[in-house]
Amino acid sequence: MVFARRPLLLFVFVSSLFVACVQAKVHHHKWEISYQFKSPDCLKKLAVTINGQTPGPTIYASEGDTVVVEVKNVLLTENAAIHWHGIRQIGTPWMDGTEGVTQCPILPGDTFTYRFVLDRAGTYMYHAHYGMQRSAGLNGMIVVRVPEGFKEPFTYDREHSILLNDWWHRSTYEQSAGLALPGKQFTWVGEPQSLLINGRGRFNCSLAVSGTCNSTHPECTPYMLTVVPGKTYRLRIASLTSLSALNFEIEGHSLTVVEADGHYVDPFVVKNLNLYSGETYSVIFKADQDPTRNYWVASNVVARKPGTPTGTGILHYYRVPRGRLPTTAPPTGPLWNDTMYRFNQSLAIHAHPSFNEPPPSKSDRMINLLNTQNRVNGLMRWSINNVSFDLPHTPYLIALKNNLHHVFEQRLPPDTYDVNTYDINTVPINPNATRSNSIYNLEFGSVVDVILQNANTLTPNNSEPHPWHLHGHDFWVLGYGLGKFNPELDPKKYNLKDPILKNTVVVHPLGWTALRFKADNPGVWAFHCHIESHFSMGMGIVFQEGVDKLGRLPEFIMGCGESKLGN
Repeated sequence: MVFARRPLLLFVFVSSLFVACVQAKVHHHKWEISYQFKSPDCLKKLAVTINGQTPGPTIYASEGDTVVVEVKNVLLTENAAIHWHGIRQIGTPWMDGTEGVTQCPILPGDTFTYRFVLDRAGTYMYHAHYGMQRSAGLNGMIVVRVPEGFKEPFTYDREHSILLNDWWHRSTYEQSAGLALPGKQFTWVGEPQSLLINGRGRFNCSLAVSGTCNSTHPECTPYMLTVVPGKTYRLRIASLTSLSALNFEIEGHSLTVVEADGHYVDPFVVKNLNLYSGETYSVIFKADQDPTRNYWVASNVVARKPGTPTGTGILHYYRVPRGRLPTTAPPTGPLWNDTMYRFNQSLAIHAHPSFNEPPPSKSDRMINLLNTQNRVNGLMRWSINNVSFDLPHTPYLIALKNNLHHVFEQRLPPDTYDVNTYDINTVPINPNATRSNSIYNLEFGSVVDVILQNANTLTPNNSEPHPWHLHGHDFWVLGYGLGKFNPELDPKKYNLKDPILKNTVVVHPLGWTALRFKADNPGVWAFHCHIESHFSMGMGIVFQEGVDKLGRLPEFIMGCGESKLGN
């Protein structure tokens, strides 16, 4: 009987594979990264663009499709790398686009071709992962549609995408240089001048201290979201801010949250949605308000005292004149310092009952990560367990695969901190930390718990939210808490029934977040705060798992540090 069934099983397998291969498509893109003068908020400045655009072109494809992006760096004096945020790169870790971790950067004048499979439908994004280029405009969205015949757990008539961003008038060179200055010379990036919706904002030109500001420039006309009365819309929203936590709202319209980071959510309704850098959501709304007027689309800074005006676009009801502004004031969102409002929204996110993937009941390893603000040799830095992270010149993936262990520190980073005695509510008693580029070695196939613990900064009575993004994986969000994590009591409260899977999650001020993931994707993966300045100042770590299971690495990812050909 067993032998008799094998030909049939083989036939079914081959047939299914053939159908999958026939259905899957290859999408080719050819991009040039260059500096161009742009006026996204009416003030003219240099921006890093893709084919002259910022944001860059949206990539549209379906689950199982292959994306090929030929990237030519014509920045003249800057390297480049592009990370495909939320795409797990299963079997292609060298395509993750993380300079110093998975590849050498793309040198000025060089071309690098990314090729990877979109393994899961959902809403994702891409952005620079070299220096602070992301905040200079090198970013965009990825929309991965479900396979033909698959039915999603919600319906809608049409869909739109919205990319949220914050925008500075100072260059990223000036910002990063200020962060690297010692002592009292240290210069913080400050609050952004504008909030952009799909690359469009509006700065008050009367406040411009330099440069050309033109309030009638077509690049800073408000983003217009056109809807037909009575129709239902899916809105894919992504936050690629470099600093700001945002609250998003469509005036007068409720939003039903249905997807987060590519995973279906048990639907819940909000008046407005809190988003942290690196997060994506899909919401459903109906164009069911007075169709004789237009409404505001608004984003506001939360969790930091706002120094930036509301970012606005227009929800345009079809047949209303497009240029007609709403007669009301733009929504200002919830109070910026209402931590409980944001905390409770985090708690409301659960996996959809029909698409629930419960986590393993227990983990093999627990890693406690304390986020603190520190000083290292007079420099302001962020640290994890008193270690501030640096990237090596030779990417970890290349170094590990080629036994170049001397190119990064071999002493293992700490799995925990002094949980029993550390007071998260006070300025660090010992503000000094060390710098290192050591990494965490994970046993392949193991289940890992990570506890993110937030603490007071070097400023009294101050703590900030940090959105943490894990490359190469999705993780289960087991729980959130305000205050200090209790390793004896809090794990008993974990949600093991229907936690949402995500790739980016926030740890709230003076709070903790617990997550769990399987170390089952061979490669080397960054895990870091998605605030641009925080990561550049050391708030991140790196995991490696199963590198020995990878075949020979492609030579085109090499060429820097000790991976130069001929070394």
